[in-house]
Amino acid sequence: MELMMRRLESGLRKMKLKQHFRVFSGRQWGYFSFDLCVVGIVFLLFAYLAMLMTGDYMLRSQSERLQLMTTSVITDRNGVQIKKLTSSAFGNRRAAAQEEIPLLLQQAFLATEDHRFYNHSGIDWIGVARAAQTNLAAGKITQGGSTLTQQLARSVFLSNDQTLSRKFLETGLARAMENNYSKPQLLTLYLNHVYMGRQQYGVKAAAERYFGITDLRKLKLWQIASLAAIPKGPSIYNPVDNAKRNKERRAVVLTLMREQGYISKAQMLEAKAVEFVPPAPPAAEVSYTASYTDYVLQEAEAVTGLGREQLLTGGYTIVTGLDTRAQQAAEAAFRQDSLFPEDGATQKVQGAFVLLDNGSGEIRALVGGRDYLQGGLNRAIQIKRQPGSVIKPILVYGPALQSGKFRPQTPLQDKQAAYGSYRPANSNGRYSGTVTLKQAIEQSINAPAVWLLNQVGIPAAAKFAEGLGIRLEEHDRNLAAALGGFQDGVSPLAIAQAFSAFANNGNFNEAHAVRLIKDGQGRTIYARPLRAKQVMTRQTAADMTGLLKGTVEQGTGRKAKLGQWVAGKTGTTQLDVKGVPANANRDLWFAGYTSQLTAAVWMGFDTSGRDNYMTAGSGTAAAMFAAIMKQLPD
Repeated sequence: MELMMRRLESGLRKMKLKQHFRVFSGRQWGYFSFDLCVVGIVFLLFAYLAMLMTGDYMLRSQSERLQLMTTSVITDRNGVQIKKLTSSAFGNRRAAAQEEIPLLLQQAFLATEDHRFYNHSGIDWIGVARAAQTNLAAGKITQGGSTLTQQLARSVFLSNDQTLSRKFLETGLARAMENNYSKPQLLTLYLNHVYMGRQQYGVKAAAERYFGITDLRKLKLWQIASLAAIPKGPSIYNPVDNAKRNKERRAVVLTLMREQGYISKAQMLEAKAVEFVPPAPPAAEVSYTASYTDYVLQEAEAVTGLGREQLLTGGYTIVTGLDTRAQQAAEAAFRQDSLFPEDGATQKVQGAFVLLDNGSGEIRALVGGRDYLQGGLNRAIQIKRQPGSVIKPILVYGPALQSGKFRPQTPLQDKQAAYGSYRPANSNGRYSGTVTLKQAIEQSINAPAVWLLNQVGIPAAAKFAEGLGIRLEEHDRNLAAALGGFQDGVSPLAIAQAFSAFANNGNFNEAHAVRLIKDGQGRTIYARPLRAKQVMTRQTAADMTGLLKGTVEQGTGRKAKLGQWVAGKTGTTQLDVKGVPANANRDLWFAGYTSQLTAAVWMGFDTSGRDNYMTAGSGTAAAMFAAIMKQLPD
């Protein structure tokens, strides 16, 4: 009995405890829900503030991304465009000022992409709600709620990743841009940044690509609607890749424009019916080798201090000294295998060509190699090879004439002699005892050249050469330099630059490709100054020209003859490697000039050796010079 009473009391206590707990839970639940709502609101408030602050910071710290970038162009000496500086990452861009964009074009994009653009502050909550309702009804995402401002933020600052973090940043940036730019400014920025397919960015680039129209005010309604149709799917709605789909999407755009009162029904029907006919292909850029434009960019960076990306995207016009006819002639010659020595066992014989204007130093043509690829080894400017006898006018005969102690008919010693441990030899093994300076240079005899350099003195010779742009390093300041025995070598551009001073009455011009650079507003930001410097007397230059004419007329450079006078010098360096023939050569040179132009030709292997050497002589380089120069006007 007592046990039963205890169990009954225990049961009553448990019942009271459960009843008390139920009362407690019901009372506290309301408080808990209230607290939860407060915490949630505070969290959302902080998240919203963080979103605004993050967007504002990103806009301030990266505002340069909103700058209207435009593809830069390179022109030849006559102002004819030869290259658009596009890249796969940057594409083709054309910036249009706000006043260039016709109202109807603006309305087409607003009707299609964001018809409430002027009624929201970056986020269209009504549009978001409508899109959410449509997506729920469809059971999948069929609409997006992004405003035009959000699209601009995404395309300029972010990626297209479908993540909450990206959407968070996109919304913050959109609000920041709305706070810092007017609606017309934002619309202009959007129309200049929007991707329009086929590597075209902005409506101006797209209008030129798809319709051949550079003035947006000349676009017809059907063309405007066709452009507005593209952003929904640039790869499938651009008219070049899919004219049918573009026309179908164009009809949607026109219907929206009609519904929103921008056009009449008659205008809509007429524009819907037009069939897209691709315009004639734009005038193709002449097939210039990338050698020249590669060098132009390199030089433009150096003279302006601008980075490569700035040059590509800044809308600059880079005017060069390029001569179209000369460049085409040089490239055509380099495509003729018969003008080159035989290829080696493992490599192709390479070559380089540089053509300069005597009076200005402008580069008229430049070829950096056979089958040159953009960004490759530009042998015209990047290689440094032993110059052989082509250096003699620069380092031996020029300084001798400049000293006033030697004239073309001055006798020079032609004997086998030793200068300490150095014993130069004539290539044919014959010695005349004495030859005139004229005979020595015409026949490219080695012994007199070394003897003469010894007489002039290396310091005086080095100073003369430096005036022509060729610096003789300390380890090359020896008598072997008279025959081109350099450790560091010289480039074809440096050789052409030096010879042009003889052609220019003793005035030296630094070789250059860039004449002037204009920015997107047509303002000149760089113009090449005239920097001609008298580095030798006119008499020295005239005497040298007379001597080098003889080299072409009856000397080693006979294959360089043209229908007019030519002055020039050949050069050959032998391959001193065991197991190759005695006539195996490493480098072939010819440098020459007419009254207007100076050119240098180099031929050789990138890496010479037992399997890759030439048995042809420097006459081959002289023949290449003639093959190119004969194609040019006198």
